[in-house]
Amino acid sequence: MTMMRYAEALNAALREEMLSDSSVWLFGEDIGRYGGVFKVTKGLMDEFGESRVRDTPISEQALTAMAVTAAMTGTKPVLEIMFADFMPLTLDALVNQASVFGYLWEGQVEMPMVLRTQGGGGVGTGAQHAKCLDALVAHVPGIKVVAPVTAADAKGLLKAAIRDPQPVVFLEHKLLYNMRSEVPDGDELVPIGKARTVVDGSDISIFATSKMVIEAEGAAKALAKDGINAEVIDLRTLRPLDLDAIKTSIAKTNHAIVVNEGWTFGGYAAELSATIMDYCFDDLDAAVGRVAMPDMPIPYSEPLELAVLPNAAKIATAARTALA
Repeated sequence: MTMMRYAEALNAALREEMLSDSSVWLFGEDIGRYGGVFKVTKGLMDEFGESRVRDTPISEQALTAMAVTAAMTGTKPVLEIMFADFMPLTLDALVNQASVFGYLWEGQVEMPMVLRTQGGGGVGTGAQHAKCLDALVAHVPGIKVVAPVTAADAKGLLKAAIRDPQPVVFLEHKLLYNMRSEVPDGDELVPIGKARTVVDGSDISIFATSKMVIEAEGAAKALAKDGINAEVIDLRTLRPLDLDAIKTSIAKTNHAIVVNEGWTFGGYAAELSATIMDYCFDDLDAAVGRVAMPDMPIPYSEPLELAVLPNAAKIATAARTALA
């Protein structure tokens, strides 16, 4: 095991996959000489050259269409979109091309492309650079969506995503890049579609995504002071969803809270809550609690931004309400 920052773990995954498979290549805005806006691709252009690490103009729609074509013709492109706020520009290529080509051609065409992007608030980047838009892509069949929270999962899931024959949207949170954790040495993959139990508990299940897992851990610690034993589940993969892990946890606790940084109305937390009601209704002793962003633009003012973002205190309050 090696202690790594989240960004370093992503860099290691990209480097290892490029070394082991010559069909893997990277492209995106400022990923080459600059090393990426968050330095995830630092040093890779020097090592692999401009033919495999390509700087591009700012044109998210065209770049995603390029990734689709490159995947269809036998390479494994990894595209970086600088901010998740610009994901709507990628949707035509993702929704109308990448997600359906395997279906339209009866499995004769694989689509091994990865679209990396980062989102989330907490650093005062305002309404155009801090959104969580995971629900947009998780809604679409044929696209896998992953959102690791630890450095180990970041490396293992990115390696798995690059090797996957289907398109994968790989979501990173800007506040995770400098967080450190132990990362297994060697070629260790984390399977797409498997959740992770972060905290064992028996009173209530808290299902969270991305950085909200850390907030859920904080809520579990606060609840423990009140004698409430909360279980925290890191979903890791938003689609496909690990229903077995969800069912197992709720069968034990009989209560559930879902946490996501996206907007409340029509957000991923809404879908997760409905899924739990569909599959776990008989095991629930109360309605599913939901913690998400209010339906408003993200404020530029940092104090106002922090006031509207989901956090540990809001999760703990929701848990207490569910158990009341």
